[in-house]
Amino acid sequence: MIAAGDGGGGLRLRRLADRPGRSTLARTVYESLRALILTGELPSGAHLTEIELALRLKVSRTPLREALNRLARDGLVIHESHRGYVVAEFDLKYFEDAFGMREALDGYAARQATLHIGQADKDELQSLVRRCEALAGGQNRPLESLIEEMQLGLEVHRVIARASGNRMLAGTLGEILDRCQYFVWLELLWLDEWAAARREHAAIVEAICRGDAETAAALAENHVRGSKNNVLRFLKAKSAYRQFITGGMEPHRLGRADAPRRRSA
Repeated sequence: MIAAGDGGGGLRLRRLADRPGRSTLARTVYESLRALILTGELPSGAHLTEIELALRLKVSRTPLREALNRLARDGLVIHESHRGYVVAEFDLKYFEDAFGMREALDGYAARQATLHIGQADKDELQSLVRRCEALAGGQNRPLESLIEEMQLGLEVHRVIARASGNRMLAGTLGEILDRCQYFVWLELLWLDEWAAARREHAAIVEAICRGDAETAAALAENHVRGSKNNVLRFLKAKSAYRQFITGGMEPHRLGRADAPRRRSA
């Protein structure tokens, strides 16, 4: 039967066997492009040409297209009908929409997770917290380490949403988290909020694991609200500075009140 099907079914089996390698390559390309976007090497509004990216990353166009499709689902790039792929514009409206949804959903997810979480999810959350702590040491950390910690922090929120037992909530919040990556990166890297994020994630996880639903929800809401306020001040200060440079704002308007402030939590 296998021999008889080799012309059709056998070909499909060989293609399935090849998928892990292609999938790994596409994931590597995705992570490389995501890093270029997060660090600003591919700036907002940049047109992404497949041929140029393929040459730059030394890959074929097939894994590149898979990576671009995934970045589009994440909201980091946009596919336009006659231009191809373009790096998304991360403006104030986009930010307020994304974090407004997060603020509404993260607290609810933490509360529901506390009521429904199983031991496997508790173990995973605690493991994520430990992995973030392990990445914390040392000066001049490589970019890969910083991006890994950011992804682990986002995964804490994804696991909490999954542990809520509400698949719709987990799917919706997971999509929003994907679209918040750029702003999370701004806060962590440019405002140096790594330690605050670790403390807050650890406190949320601890409250969930001990069964304190109200505290877990409040901590999750405060965590998102603190991030939102920090990034909002940063974006407004950046916009005000741009206006000043182009002659659209008086120098006295750029006071300390416009500067980003560290979270106290």
